[in-house]
Amino acid sequence: MNGQFPSRGFGESGFWDAMENLRHGFEQRVSGPRMPRGEVRAAVLALLAERPMHGYQIIREIEQRSGGAWKPSPGSVYPTLQLLADEGLITAEELGGRKTYTLTEAGRAEAEAAERTPWDSAAPKEKPSAGRLPRAGYDLAQAAAQVQRSGTSEQVDAAVEVLAEARRKLYAMLAES
Repeated sequence: MNGQFPSRGFGESGFWDAMENLRHGFEQRVSGPRMPRGEVRAAVLALLAERPMHGYQIIREIEQRSGGAWKPSPGSVYPTLQLLADEGLITAEELGGRKTYTLTEAGRAEAEAAERTPWDSAAPKEKPSAGRLPRAGYDLAQAAAQVQRSGTSEQVDAAVEVLAEARRKLYAMLAES
């Protein structure tokens, strides 16, 4: 054989593209969480309660305080700053060519009412099982490759059903939490 596996609905390299996407998907998710926009708002308020800052300082501070696990993008921080200004919770002042943001009294009250800081939940945590799920996914993909390579048409169809059921069960598990 020439190193290629027989095609059964994936195209000549489609199966291996799917395997590569599986591997890449695990690598992306291990890199750090994506925090909801509400968390960006809470983080901005918490930081500005300490001292006035400009947008880049806010991004840097969040990254440092979360141990590098969370670095919000400018595309989430600057719209949040604008929203907070529109709500009257912060003011912006041009200092040294940069907009520096400061809490208003209403903003200070909202920041003080917060029970926790968002970067606490984003901080990297030791997970003894962190490497187990990607490994299990890789092992499953290897077994699927073996069925693709050596199985009959009926076995491939059955394997597709097994994988579809596994996917449904994983999503159902997440939906329960």
